[in-house]
Amino acid sequence: MKYVALVYYDEATMQKLSQQQWDALNQECIACGDSLRERNYMLGGQALQPTTIATTLRVRSGQVEITDGPFAETKEQLAGFYLLDVKDLNEAIHVASKIPPARYGSIEIRPVRELQTTDNQNY
Repeated sequence: MKYVALVYYDEATMQKLSQQQWDALNQECIACGDSLRERNYMLGGQALQPTTIATTLRVRSGQVEITDGPFAETKEQLAGFYLLDVKDLNEAIHVASKIPPARYGSIEIRPVRELQTTDNQNY
């Protein structure tokens, strides 16, 4: 099964880290990703730029609306994701527990919904 592990943390807290602490965390993330790829758990993933440079797009009544910033105000912001290929939720939890920023925020684990031409799962 495929799961996405969404990495959330408070950007203001992360900005308080020293350059050495920030670099060390990023080095841990690189090593974590390398290890997960070597074990064929990770299909892909990326860190994201901060929400201060995000753009949110909505289409309402056929009109495109653009807003600077993230979709919603929250304490923690989406910082990146890992696309995992594991056997089930228990394995996804085990694998995601190794993602270093979990110490600073949270990791949301969500199954991937594969789009099909017909018979798509409805909420």
